[in-house]
Amino acid sequence: MATCALVFPWIGGAARNGHIRRWSRQLLAMCNVTVELAADGAPVLAHAMVVANHVSWLDIFVINALYPCRFVAKAEIRSWPLAGWLAHQAGTVFIARGNRRDLRHIFKGLVHNLQAGERVAFFPEGTTAAQGTLLPFHANLFEAAIDARVEVQPFALSYVDGEGGTHPSVDFVGEMSFVESMIVILKGTRVHARVHALPALASGGAHRRELAEAAQQAVAKALGVTLAADAPAAPEADQPSKAARA
Repeated sequence: MATCALVFPWIGGAARNGHIRRWSRQLLAMCNVTVELAADGAPVLAHAMVVANHVSWLDIFVINALYPCRFVAKAEIRSWPLAGWLAHQAGTVFIARGNRRDLRHIFKGLVHNLQAGERVAFFPEGTTAAQGTLLPFHANLFEAAIDARVEVQPFALSYVDGEGGTHPSVDFVGEMSFVESMIVILKGTRVHARVHALPALASGGAHRRELAEAAQQAVAKALGVTLAADAPAAPEADQPSKAARA
């Protein structure tokens, strides 16, 4: 808290990212979570839009422990004790579901941040899903990568126990509250968080739906998840129109 209040206003982005990486690792260590990068992963781009599957509130801190990003996350996260405040101070942008005006404003900001050379990240499923499940990727915010002319880099996140199996304490789905999830994680055995960086996808000349589908297929393959051939496409009702973006 002292660092955010007294140090962040006076330092540059690289120094801020160093603090964010450090406290993300400290928070994960308190929760008995270790982070490892898949050895066979692709090189991580310093300037890209990062998209990942969404399992838990841990996801933001797992990615930030390795590669600090400016995240887009659902507004509910802001109210979570400690984690919500730290996510806000780390530059997370919170978006209210169904708020088109909010989405248009955030979309414009994302394009600006990407053009300024920042690494921006979001979870295109729109909500958390149990491990072994991958929800359809919403295509809305992929348009920001197209407009900013940057590549999209998918990450596949997984959480395993000491024997390499899916960790039973991490899933954050249904009616489980943030506090309940944290208690389950603290009471459980050590969690090994794995980040698998996948090859970047070029956005030039692509359509947002094509990018979303390609990213989903890449993440599904890395996680060993089979996607239903007849899975419905994620709705795009909240996508700002071209006129609104202009």
